[in-house]
Amino acid sequence: MEAQELGAERIELCENLAVGGTTPSIGTVITCKKILNIPVIVMIRPRGGNFVYSSTETEVMANDIEACRQAGADGIAVGLLDRIDEIDMGGLLKLLKRAGNMQVTFHKAIDVTKNIEREFLRLRDSGLVNRVLTSGGKDDAITGAPVLNKLITLSEGKINIVVAGKVTDQNLAELARLIPANEFHGKKIVGNLD
Repeated sequence: MEAQELGAERIELCENLAVGGTTPSIGTVITCKKILNIPVIVMIRPRGGNFVYSSTETEVMANDIEACRQAGADGIAVGLLDRIDEIDMGGLLKLLKRAGNMQVTFHKAIDVTKNIEREFLRLRDSGLVNRVLTSGGKDDAITGAPVLNKLITLSEGKINIVVAGKVTDQNLAELARLIPANEFHGKKIVGNLD
């Protein structure tokens, strides 16, 4: 609620930030949809660690997507890779059959792929996702700016890049000058919410 009051235009809802975020409870999703007036994008991630999931974990993710859709979530943030650090397009397609009309963000799993540009093009050409959340494969958006700018060019307006990676209210103006993106993401983007 504080993020909304401070000007956030969208919330990525997750739990367990210490491990990079996991799927929140469905009760949390329902309550957030009730009290917030901005879009709620729900993280779909059953655990911390890598993004290679077992069939059981994938089933959990599919059920979570279905529950989020039924709860009225505006979108999901999801990402899954195969054992050679490429996007698991088949698994993604199966999951997104449950998404209905929700917006789909492919999250920072792309940053650990072995060829971020190639994997981005696969996402762009698939038509499966609305946006890609990335720091350009680097620890922060400033370091990743050259790659982010390349991805924006490669997007050809078909998919949005959400700039992530230590984006705060203190560096947002500089990042917006360096990277001509329309969307930026950070837990401190509207200030410190501690």
